[in-house]
This record gives sequence, structure tokens and C-alpha cells, in this order.
Amino acid sequence: MIDAFTTSVLTVVLTIISLYKWVIIISALLTWVNPDPNNPIVQMLYRLTQPAYNLVRKYIPTVFGGMDLAPIILIFGLMFLEIFLKNLFF
Repeated sequence: MIDAFTTSVLTVVLTIISLYKWVIIISALLTWVNPDPNNPIVQMLYRLTQPAYNLVRKYIPTVFGGMDLAPIILIFGLMFLEIFLKNLFF
């Protein structure tokens, strides 16, 4: 019973991590095309990603040659967390 609950919770956490990686990728791609800032989807993506970007930028200089590497650093961090949790519990 406990094993099934742990597996279910971990599956939900891993799915959320995977979805957040896609949100970061979409948000990073949107910065290349300069979308309308009043668009509700763009605003939602901004609200979902900017707090994480700001956390990374607080501790790591992320701008090199005019390119912001915060999304890449976040994706690598989430990949590490995802692999770590999979190996820890499965």
C-alpha cells in the first residue's frame, strides 16, 4: 500500500517536472520572436518561468555574449532532479 502511494506521488512529481521543462523551452523560444506582452498565454508563461529564472540569476551570472543561459541551466537542473528521483525510487 505504501509502495503504491509512493510510486503514484513520484509519478506525479516527475510529470510536473517534465511539463515544467516544456514550459521553459516554449518560453525561451518565444523570446526569439518578440510576442505581444498582453497575450494571456505569454503572460502565463512569463509568470511561470520568471521566478525560476530570477532564482538562477541571483546566484549564477547567466548572460554570456548577449545570450541568457538561465533556461538551459534550469533545464539541466530539472533533468538532474528527474534522473536522481527515478534512480532513487525505481
